[in-house]
Amino acid sequence: MASPSARISAAALMAMLAVLALAAGGSAQLQYGFYKGKCNASDVEAVIQGIVKVRFARENPIVAYLLRMQFHECAVNGCDGGLLIDGPGTEKTAAPNLSVKGYDLIGAIKTALEGRCPGVVSCSDIQILATRDAVALAGGPAYAVRTGRRDRRQSRASDVRLPAPDYTAAQAVAYYARLGMNAFETVALLGAHTVGATRCSAIKNSRLYRYGGKPGATDPGMDPATASVYKKWVCPNVSSSDGNAVFLDDQWSALKVDNHYYKNLQQKRGVLSVDQNLYSDGSTRWIVDQLASNAALFQSQFAKVLVKLGEVNVLTGVQGEIRKVCSRFN
Repeated sequence: MASPSARISAAALMAMLAVLALAAGGSAQLQYGFYKGKCNASDVEAVIQGIVKVRFARENPIVAYLLRMQFHECAVNGCDGGLLIDGPGTEKTAAPNLSVKGYDLIGAIKTALEGRCPGVVSCSDIQILATRDAVALAGGPAYAVRTGRRDRRQSRASDVRLPAPDYTAAQAVAYYARLGMNAFETVALLGAHTVGATRCSAIKNSRLYRYGGKPGATDPGMDPATASVYKKWVCPNVSSSDGNAVFLDDQWSALKVDNHYYKNLQQKRGVLSVDQNLYSDGSTRWIVDQLASNAALFQSQFAKVLVKLGEVNVLTGVQGEIRKVCSRFN
């Protein structure tokens, strides 16, 4: 007869397998060209691509906004449109999401599609397709994504648990493992920071002026010349600099989806601790080296990991709903 602990372990295993089966079941029902022939005479993906292209032409940082939105969306309960919901206590109101941008573009796309085929295209699919198109416009890989997601009727700020900017490499890998990513995929996904930006408040204490909690100490893991530039020109040690923007890649490359981000890590020029820690830790340094030395490898792996992220815990079939307006439930 099995011991109580064995029975408990078996029960826990069965519960875990059930959760994984549900997640796999949702992604298994996604398909390429899901909307073909479902939007009257309109090509849904072409409509989305056209609107994104117009927006990118006048505001190319939109690629960074959409990549960040996709991660903040899919890392919390899956790619279900929960982040888009307005109102008190929703995911949008959680502290890490207060600086997320790009909602207006998703709304504009939804309005255009509702005019062509009401109640057909989900907001969660719009997010994934718009991000895909922006990445390609910014010099990144062109990749196909499966569609057929539906929107969840739930959005809670209390569910938002996102990685901290000072995570160690081990903490980052552990966090992304929850999303089904391995170490290589984690480092590839963080390559999205090639078009990212942060604020001085994120690095002033942790890297520039109070490293390790010691007043005046600068992180020795940061290139001294780079630290000097930040301290003198970008993030001087005054409260008024807290909101200043800091590109996570060199400014000339900050709007291009390329592998330059990894080359900066090799030179100790990573901005966030979590970025530089990928190179400081031997368990992930080799991955950084591979992606830094092989642009084609980065492009292919970045595409694969974005596709994988976009299929985390999706709703399909008759689950959830197709919202009429992305910022509110039907």
